[in-house]
Amino acid sequence: MNESLESLYSACSMQSDTEPLLQNGQHASSQPEASSARPAQPQASPRQKVQRSQPVHILAVRRLQEEDQQLKTSSLPAIPNPFPELCGPGSPPVLPPGSLPPSQSQAPAKQVSRPHAMPPVAAYWAFVPGILVGEGSEEGVWLFICTCPLFMLQDVKVFSEDGTSKVVEIPTDMTARDLCQLLVYKSHCVDDNSWTLVEHHPHLGLERCLEDHELVVQVEGTMASESKFLFRKNYAKYEFFKNPMNFFPEQMVTWCQQSNGGQTQLLQNFLNSSSCPEIQGFLHVKEMGRKSWKKLYVCLRRSGLYCSTKGTSKEPRHLQLLADLEESNIFSLISGKKQYGAPTDHGLCIKPNKVKTETKELRLLCAEDEQIRACWMTAFRLLKYGMLLYQNYRIPQQRKALLSPFSTPVRSVSENSLVAMDFSGQTGRVIENPAEAQSAALEEGHAWRKRSTRMNILGSQSPLHPSTLSSVIHRTQHWFHGRISREESHRIIKQQGLVDGLFLLRDSQSNPKAFVLTLCHHQKIKNFQILPCEDEGQTFFSLDDGNTKFSDLIQLVDFYQLNKGVLPCKLKHHCIRVAL
Repeated sequence: MNESLESLYSACSMQSDTEPLLQNGQHASSQPEASSARPAQPQASPRQKVQRSQPVHILAVRRLQEEDQQLKTSSLPAIPNPFPELCGPGSPPVLPPGSLPPSQSQAPAKQVSRPHAMPPVAAYWAFVPGILVGEGSEEGVWLFICTCPLFMLQDVKVFSEDGTSKVVEIPTDMTARDLCQLLVYKSHCVDDNSWTLVEHHPHLGLERCLEDHELVVQVEGTMASESKFLFRKNYAKYEFFKNPMNFFPEQMVTWCQQSNGGQTQLLQNFLNSSSCPEIQGFLHVKEMGRKSWKKLYVCLRRSGLYCSTKGTSKEPRHLQLLADLEESNIFSLISGKKQYGAPTDHGLCIKPNKVKTETKELRLLCAEDEQIRACWMTAFRLLKYGMLLYQNYRIPQQRKALLSPFSTPVRSVSENSLVAMDFSGQTGRVIENPAEAQSAALEEGHAWRKRSTRMNILGSQSPLHPSTLSSVIHRTQHWFHGRISREESHRIIKQQGLVDGLFLLRDSQSNPKAFVLTLCHHQKIKNFQILPCEDEGQTFFSLDDGNTKFSDLIQLVDFYQLNKGVLPCKLKHHCIRVAL
């Protein structure tokens, strides 16, 4: 399946290489030659030969000061605006060909760097007489005047899960992926390509994760004053590319054309614009302008979301349009039961981009369980963006492949000379087997813990008693969330993605000496109690009634990250909250 997706991805990417494009997105064949834009230069006499500069950018004051040592110019007088007609609203964006004076020089001019292509904004070429530039006196200079919004900066405020915020100055063309990488760098987090920017509307009770290619400033323009951006983990953002079998049950997917291969070509048919996939099933739909909900048969196509007015019939005369996909985005309901009276907690909403505070134009839906809701939201994203989503998914993997030869840190000569040694006997020996070296390292770590515990018991100058150390050392870990309720832990798990192995640890509310492991498996959240037990006067922690004991919670988490044990799956991803 991955090979078929790669072939489809390469076929779509080849379309952009068939015709050369300028920077503004237009075909090169439709643009006139650059040389034809300037008037023809007649022959000049030797007395009239004057050097003429090439078109250059207007530099900022700071850059001009930096280059002052390079360009030894004469004193420049204060020059007023030589072309005020370009600033008026009625002036044409391009100067007429006859408005420029003819050239009187044919001598080779000093080459100056020039932009390769016109930017996708309003730009002008103008001739300014009476300016002395460079080493000699010149009649004028070509200036490139560009009013480009891409060079503008804008402040964006981003919040974290713990309520802290950070104001970041970003360019107007920065994408959500680039902003997340910037926040990862500023917050000193681990960049595992799972950080996302969340569009949060507390007054509407909606939120969604921005796609990696979306422009942050453009999305902010569609948000109300009460809305805000959140910086959060989302491990399930591209889970349907990794495990497509967990999404889209067979009874929910139909095709307008016969599809060969069944589930193996499911994603390929979604990404291919020529295929016509449909997602169908029953959803609770809130009536517009009313508080009542109705269970209807709903069909999602590329053209929009439809409901059937007669049972499960999908005839055109029985289908009614509920929402369009073009100018809308799909959100998840934060508190659908409390705010909108939804029948379940698995609500979703199709919100038009023009809607900021009104709720009358929101199309509210509700699924029976979390798997069905994830299926509908994933289908909406795939049908709207298609191959663009797969490109977003592939970018981190391609970067990792390019950086793989340099991912391993360079070791010094002294580090390369180090070998694994065993000092358990009378004489030391070199351990050549890597598996034996790893087990020896683990045993040495366990022995170090035992020695430190024994020295603390004997009364050494330790800042903490062993029992106190084992009970507080886990509070420095990112996966420990302290005294939060069961509902709060479930909410954090759902927000950061219902993927297998997502977990967190918290204090138990029923037993003050115990802890709880909250784990996600098969899109369901389960809780496992960690109980303390005593052995020979020392306190241990166990998940299986004392069969497997650990001196602290860090050992317990490390063990179940490598072994499944009594859990339904290994611990893979931990929920984390960072302070911006």
